[in-house]
Amino acid sequence: MQIHRDWTGLPASARGASVAMGNFDGIHLGHRAVIEAARQAGAPLGIVTFEPHPRQVFAPDAPPFRLMNSESRANRLARLGVEHLYELPFGAVLAGLSPEAFARDVLVAGLGVSHVTVGADFVFGKDRAGNVATLRDLGRSLGFGVTAVPLVGTGGEDYSSTAIRRALAEGRPRDAERMLGHLHRIEGEVIHGNKRGREFGWPTANMRMDDLHLPRLGVYAVVVEVLTGPDRLSCQGVASLGVRPMFGRNAPNLEVHLFDFSGDLYGQHLSVGLVEFLRDEAKFDSVQVLIDQIAADADQARAVLAGA
Repeated sequence: MQIHRDWTGLPASARGASVAMGNFDGIHLGHRAVIEAARQAGAPLGIVTFEPHPRQVFAPDAPPFRLMNSESRANRLARLGVEHLYELPFGAVLAGLSPEAFARDVLVAGLGVSHVTVGADFVFGKDRAGNVATLRDLGRSLGFGVTAVPLVGTGGEDYSSTAIRRALAEGRPRDAERMLGHLHRIEGEVIHGNKRGREFGWPTANMRMDDLHLPRLGVYAVVVEVLTGPDRLSCQGVASLGVRPMFGRNAPNLEVHLFDFSGDLYGQHLSVGLVEFLRDEAKFDSVQVLIDQIAADADQARAVLAGA
């Protein structure tokens, strides 16, 4: 998959795609329907999305809400067979374009799209002034096709990033998985921590949660993919997501113990899939009680994953 981070100066090979357009936060089953519809247009498959997420620009002081960072989104799109990812820089220039200017200058003059597929609730342009009807009219006048895909859901509820955030915040990763069509995954680089887990006999790979929506703090059964480095593999594990209340006030992070693994993962990138919430984060009376609980958590995680 080729990643393009501007809409100008693209090579001829990057133009003419059939694109699915949206924020694609989480890439849930509704997003998948839009992507699959775009695939049917008989041209190279592309994604038009924005970085940072427009909500981060318009509400910079809001709590972190993203389900996935740009790296995780790109990894998931590559797995879906996307050929071109147009990750457009969202700022004052893009935010200030009218729907007509966006279609003319970005989609046609810049990307040279042949077809655009969106969800039925898609809006775009300055002040969100454009909708599907606007896009169809612009497609007819500017020479690209438009497909609008009905919203996807079950039981009277549309699948949405908002509903997935709620499920994760309530400790329901399996419900999130049902809407996503895949496990909710946290991806990123393994950083140096305080190495207490190693001292306790439970070494962990530590990952930041910067700018990501926080699932319910606590302990999870997880599956792990090592995406880079010499130890690329898939394995199971147990993870603690939280602020480590035993050791003062800390920024939230993810600490993952990989079962039956011995190696150095510092600087490598992991993809950690949340399978099941096991318990809330807690402060224990002593370090030994904590160590005993970690052992019990690991046993419970192994049992859950054996039946997953």
